[in-house]
Amino acid sequence: VQLQASGGGLVQTGGSLRLSCAASGSVLSINTIGWYRGAPGKKSELVTNITYDGNMHYADSVKGRFAISRDNAKNTVYLQMNSLRPEDTAVYYCFADVGDYHEDYWGQGTQVTVSS
Repeated sequence: VQLQASGGGLVQTGGSLRLSCAASGSVLSINTIGWYRGAPGKKSELVTNITYDGNMHYADSVKGRFAISRDNAKNTVYLQMNSLRPEDTAVYYCFADVGDYHEDYWGQGTQVTVSS
């Protein structure tokens, strides 16, 4: 599985951004796909993920502000981020849990910066 992330950038507090993660390869073997984020001095955090059967999980810190969705025809997952806060500043990584042995695959990180 290959993951190509895009989106991100610089936005002011309260603004919105949308990240995309396009998957290719053995996409039918994806068990769950989503986003982690990491920032200097902070523990990496599972932001959100969606399972093959549509179950979604969100970190408490983003509930009500972020929404994950997918377009199966495009093999793409989206992360809509609203009401952004400075503490959302991080590098966001798309990941996928794949196959019977739950192998992890990662896309390249994309920087999200929220200015105060």
